[in-house]
Amino acid sequence: MADLIYVQDNGKLAFGDYTLDAKAKADGFEFDGDLYKVKTFQEITKLERNGMFVYESVPGTKVTDFTANEKELCFTVEGTTDTQVTLELEAETEFKLYIDGTNIGKMKTNLGGKLVFSLPLTVGSNSAVRVVKQ
Repeated sequence: MADLIYVQDNGKLAFGDYTLDAKAKADGFEFDGDLYKVKTFQEITKLERNGMFVYESVPGTKVTDFTANEKELCFTVEGTTDTQVTLELEAETEFKLYIDGTNIGKMKTNLGGKLVFSLPLTVGSNSAVRVVKQ
């Protein structure tokens, strides 16, 4: 079985495996001083950092090139069908969403800091996502 969470050769984080029939998880993965936990399979992929929600996709996905700082969050998502992604960001804050380099527009997080959007994925395709704080 492929690793559920790992550091890529480029130094960025990768996680998730949408090909699994049964739930799998990896806990206590250390990266840049933070502890990560991933739960993943066909139906859902979820990432937590230091016990806090970071990323969720329904159905499950594989995420590569994941980077995050105070200003932006970037990653590439691979899956098999249209996917809903939920990110935990700063509450009641406006962000600009880019998908495959196209500015999708501004979105504002709710009181809980959740940002939800859909990605039109198909087998063998992926989408590059960039979320920039305004």
